[in-house]
Amino acid sequence: MNTLNGTKLALCIATSAFVVAAVQPAHAAKKYPSRTITNTVVWGAGGGTDSINRMIMAEMAKELDVSIKVTNKTGGVAGSIGMSSVYSKKADGYNLVGLSESNVTAAVNGGWNQRFDVWSPFIVGGSPDLISVSASSPYNTLEELINAAKANPGSIKAGAGGSGSIHHLNLLAVEKGTDIKFKFVPYPGSAPSQTAAATGEITVVITSASEQAALLRAGQLKPLAMLVEDSFSITDVGTIPSAFDTYSSLSDHLPISQAIGFAIRNDAPEDIKVKLGQAFSEAMKSQAVTEWAEKNLYSLSGAYGDDAKQIFSKLESNFSWTLWDLGAAKVVPSTFGIPKL
Repeated sequence: MNTLNGTKLALCIATSAFVVAAVQPAHAAKKYPSRTITNTVVWGAGGGTDSINRMIMAEMAKELDVSIKVTNKTGGVAGSIGMSSVYSKKADGYNLVGLSESNVTAAVNGGWNQRFDVWSPFIVGGSPDLISVSASSPYNTLEELINAAKANPGSIKAGAGGSGSIHHLNLLAVEKGTDIKFKFVPYPGSAPSQTAAATGEITVVITSASEQAALLRAGQLKPLAMLVEDSFSITDVGTIPSAFDTYSSLSDHLPISQAIGFAIRNDAPEDIKVKLGQAFSEAMKSQAVTEWAEKNLYSLSGAYGDDAKQIFSKLESNFSWTLWDLGAAKVVPSTFGIPKL
């Protein structure tokens, strides 16, 4: 081989190597996902957020053709430990966070130093909250419970998940709207709160209809009232009246809707968000999801991208300023640039 031909060959090889190297990142992105995805749920196992994430991840795994591992990392303020853990990892689409509307209060409660817009959420849906009591308690109506709480402020133990959760916010709204005071006992999620009420460790519990349904049907909890404007029917339980029927002042702070699902870091590559969005949309159409929602008393959403971001922005404003107005927030929302909508 002469020198000229050898030089040409070397240049061709070098050029080919450069082209391959240049296209590798784009090619790799198109292959996402190529390995197991981890979804870290910030609330306890067995609760609404955990159940929804395990259900939707099982369907999305079929669409993405990879395994999705769901784990739990609880603690902190409003799920801040789990959120911080996921946020500290690469924004490469392999680390998702299972969360709910309750996480938007982490900042004003002192457990998170950023607005919620650092996440790009995917909303599966939600179930309305209700106030129930232990089966062994003497209270059979909301009015009986409120009268007892007024007679002995701070004496009746109440659970509502963790501090700053939607259930805790609803508990505060009930107290404010009826001029009473419970003794709030925080738990790392809905399931342990409900178990505490069922065993008599606490008397009152506020969580969602979906989460309470099994205990209500088993007679371990007594439903007193829904914390939405309308009554609500649960098979084998009956129709539960609205708390608004007796206490119209609750409308000053209620109702507050759930938005349960998962999120990816907002700074993740757009093509990865698109791939996740496509899998999410297909999963939401599946028979497994629709049947699960009907069985578990959930209203489905399916919002993601800009639509879901707008929903969470409104929730962040509503929850944060409501907590501040109720005297239950540690940091004024304007510190984080959270507008009062």
